[in-house]
Amino acid sequence: MFTSICNAEQNNIKYYSEELGTLSIMYHRFDEKKYPSTNIQMNIFKKQLEIIINNNLKFINPNEFADNFDSPKSEKKILLTIDDSFLSFYEIAWPYLKKNKIPFILFISTKPVGNFGYMNWSQIKEIEKEDFVFIGNHSHSHEYLADYKFKDFKKDIDKSINVFKNKLGYNPIFFSYPFGEYSLEQKNYINQKFDYAFGQHSGVIDLNKDKYELPRFPINEKYGDLKRFEFLINLLPLQYKNILPAEKYIKSINNPPKMVVEFFNEQKNLNKINCFSNEGGKWGKSNTSLNNNKLSVEFRDKFLFRRGRINCSLKDNNKWRWFGAQFTIEEN
Repeated sequence: MFTSICNAEQNNIKYYSEELGTLSIMYHRFDEKKYPSTNIQMNIFKKQLEIIINNNLKFINPNEFADNFDSPKSEKKILLTIDDSFLSFYEIAWPYLKKNKIPFILFISTKPVGNFGYMNWSQIKEIEKEDFVFIGNHSHSHEYLADYKFKDFKKDIDKSINVFKNKLGYNPIFFSYPFGEYSLEQKNYINQKFDYAFGQHSGVIDLNKDKYELPRFPINEKYGDLKRFEFLINLLPLQYKNILPAEKYIKSINNPPKMVVEFFNEQKNLNKINCFSNEGGKWGKSNTSLNNNKLSVEFRDKFLFRRGRINCSLKDNNKWRWFGAQFTIEEN
């Protein structure tokens, strides 16, 4: 049963609903043991998909995800995404997904296509013709684009768009940031070229999430434990009106950032939110304070170079709600 204040599409404002959300999970390599941080064993991958089915959850077709984004979700669904178009995906995971017609988005960086260890365009076109497969743009070079000057970032993205148009006849509506990293200026440019963009921060997607800052749970050998996986897929969205700073690229002068999350009046048990963050290179409980539905986070120390993360959770009626944020940290 949904409760909502108004229609978001008509009023162009955010509202709280009792929606169940969409949870996106991200994979890279399959049965490539020498890359544990981006690999999953195929037998574990199959067990994870079985866990999803055994929990009475369905996989969402990316087309349905896009069409119904602005509506509250009465049914929790799983959005499967694969990054980088490694050859191991095509040879090992694709036959299983094809046989079972499991929908997914394959995010492709155009420069490595056809190189050793990567799919080629013939293989990409083969899977792209299936109605449950969607192709996503993952930049041209897959470099650390957050560190690029804007003109070079724009050049990389425009190059990828031109390649996709040349090879597939269109530019995909979905984008994923390499390494989940981006500046606000870069995000605003992605906004002009795509309909949706995914990061690599954890959380559950709801209608209030920024379409160009969508969360995904990375799954790999380190974080692929089956018990943990079952916990993750049953998480619910922890919705919010707004999150600051809007700029996720943190320069030395602004490190640590000042973080404020504004929630809705209808949300309950906000005083039970717990956050954990990795400033100073060590994970620990974040210093938080709640005032008039605004959660302020005072980080204990500066974040170290490359990435800073914070994850927040709330136990609500014996269900866990979750959201996370990722910062890209400038090198000192």
